Amino acid sequence: MVQIDFTLDAKGLACPMPIVKTKKTMKSMDSGKVLEILATDKGSTADLQAWAKSSGHQYIGTETEGDVLRHFLRKDGAGSPEETITIPEIALADFAQKVETDENLTILDVREKDEFEESHIPGAVHIALGDVETRMEELKKEDTIYIICHSGRRSGIAGDAMAKKGFDKLYNVVPGMRDWTGKTV
Repeated sequence: MVQIDFTLDAKGLACPMPIVKTKKTMKSMDSGKVLEILATDKGSTADLQAWAKSSGHQYIGTETEGDVLRHFLRKDGAGSPEETITIPEIALADFAQKVETDENLTILDVREKDEFEESHIPGAVHIALGDVETRMEELKKEDTIYIICHSGRRSGIAGDAMAKKGFDKLYNVVPGMRDWTGKTV
């Protein structure tokens, strides 16, 4: 059993709010303390795993109780700045114009499988955020890659991880599929 120091209730919140609230809570905690995050967003597991890895915190695990996911993170590296590489953002309207005019666009959709299957941009490559670290080599580092998720938060995390591995032509599509009005399949 994990010794919990703080509990954050993120039930009913959708991406990116569980991570936004987790990040804010972690900033106020001491190193080594454990945060329990209660969430109902199915994508929160992959999101929190990836965020913890990119920010230097320890992802301990997740337990499921009915519809509630109980995530556990240990704060590490207190006082040291998070190592992040902020990739450039592209506004959804500008991205939509590129989609309409460029057939050879590389689009990486990092949403969860069920989100992607429900609706996605034609030709988009699907690699869920939780799999980006192990599958990013399926993409070409020399390509310009437009990364999209629901709101722009997960795609930013994916871009950070990819930039650290030498991908340097990345764009985070903001706000993402939440506001996408173009063609989908």
